[in-house]
Amino acid sequence: MTATTSPCFFRMHNVIQDYAWGSKTSIESLFGVANPEGKPQAEIWMGAHPNGCSQIDVAGKATRLAEFIETDKAAIIGEATDKQFGELPYLFKVLAAEKALSIQVHPSKTQAEAGFAKEQQAGIPLSAGHRNYKDPNHKPELVFALTPYQAMNGFREFADIVTLFRALEIADLHELVIALEENQNEAGLRQFFEAMLSLQGEVKDIAVNGLLTYAEHHKGDELFALILDLADQYPGDIGLFSPLMLNVLTLQPGEAMFLDACTPHAYIKGTGLEIMANSDNVLRAGLTPKHMDIAELVASTRFVPMPADTLLLAPEQSEGGLHYPIPVPDFKFSVYHNQQEAVLNVASAEILLAIDAALTVNHSNGETLTVEKGESVFIPTYAGSYTATSTGRFARAYN
Repeated sequence: MTATTSPCFFRMHNVIQDYAWGSKTSIESLFGVANPEGKPQAEIWMGAHPNGCSQIDVAGKATRLAEFIETDKAAIIGEATDKQFGELPYLFKVLAAEKALSIQVHPSKTQAEAGFAKEQQAGIPLSAGHRNYKDPNHKPELVFALTPYQAMNGFREFADIVTLFRALEIADLHELVIALEENQNEAGLRQFFEAMLSLQGEVKDIAVNGLLTYAEHHKGDELFALILDLADQYPGDIGLFSPLMLNVLTLQPGEAMFLDACTPHAYIKGTGLEIMANSDNVLRAGLTPKHMDIAELVASTRFVPMPADTLLLAPEQSEGGLHYPIPVPDFKFSVYHNQQEAVLNVASAEILLAIDAALTVNHSNGETLTVEKGESVFIPTYAGSYTATSTGRFARAYN
């Protein structure tokens, strides 16, 4: 395939996932995507993931993007990407959360490969509820806020965690808090985190009730107001303690952060763009009715505090775009604003999303395509280069 013999621009038809935590209004409000049945519109998936593969028009026929890529992988996703990954290595999303998602840790690439092989050898079905590893890949993520976007990401400083738990004055947690106060290091936090998640029965109930009683008396504090809100969504869940252990932040529109492997995190509320490596590996740490494998979770978690002032990504500005530094090869992410025929060179397969205005792309072969806000276009590697014009913002996913 070449730019002179094959189309370079493919309008995408994307799957909308209606997970229960999704917003019924945000995607419709931002992008005009109709929602006549009033279902949660949680995520728009743009990519070739088997659980929600986009379709494109090829010679007038609706074709799964994954099938199109297989027709000539080296030309479509690029020789280097084909050699390293063998597939489009990222999934691009619009994510609209009305309710909090579960607290999660994603394993590293090495951990995922070992865990997947072990569960395969044990004969655990991929669909089993207690299965931890659905594939041998890691799942780093970047989120870019379109609305105020509340999330948790990484552990607080040791002393901060101690102070917050000491204030609760919950007798059943006293020894655990003292142990952490005396061991403000990775080992101490590991023991504390594992012990908290392992609370069961009456002790767990007393601890959660103590937390909610304190929160009720301090609901003027945003942190404890959040805990009360989460308690309405996940009553009795041990994950209600997580805002006291993890950094809580609200990204403002246009801000972004990276979520690395082995780092506990959760999306709480808001709409944003997310780009991630292709993986379904999730180790849960609360705010969920689903299976929690505490031993595997702890083994896959890095117990190092993340200073709150390091959580946001500072983009690099060049060639008319904001480019976000990402420490993995699976994906790259850029945002452009108010561009008049910006020249973009293609080194890998790309997906462009028009954020808040129409986007027009042109190729030297005479091909042109315009997509409206909320719509996306797939551009194969063989396109070589193209120009993009928009009075608003558009996002660029590539690798």
